[in-house]
Amino acid sequence: MKKYVIIFFFSFILLQLSAQSWEYDIRCAGVGVQGTYLVEVSGYGKTVEKAISEIKKAAVHGVLFRGISGECKQKPIINDPGAESSKADFFNKFFSDNGDYAKYVTAVDNTHYTPSKVGKRYKVTMLFSVKKDMLRKDMETAGIIKSLDSGF
Repeated sequence: MKKYVIIFFFSFILLQLSAQSWEYDIRCAGVGVQGTYLVEVSGYGKTVEKAISEIKKAAVHGVLFRGISGECKQKPIINDPGAESSKADFFNKFFSDNGDYAKYVTAVDNTHYTPSKVGKRYKVTMLFSVKKDMLRKDMETAGIIKSLDSGF
């Protein structure tokens, strides 16, 4: 019995460590070129480099699941609140360190980020351009969302 409790305990810890926690703020930063959103994202990491990597993912995550606040408020591409967990295999791979998310996001000005120390972590704020039209099309192709012209 003790063996099973230990196995369960370590399995639970590994599951918690592998789960992506999304702690960031995303807001409109102006008008981007057609088919893109220009967003300002703030997030955290143990190092400045890790924080930058995380907010790059967060820019895409925000466009997909949270939407964008601010002057040019936009709804999220994925309206289903359970889609991230129901399609966890897809999104875990998509948001992995070498995942496909990276082809949809570009730092607008990589030299002017604003890092600050918050406890043991760094908070970084940067501007990103997110290719929303391409992201929507690829989510439709992957079967994550329905096409806009598919009807209701």
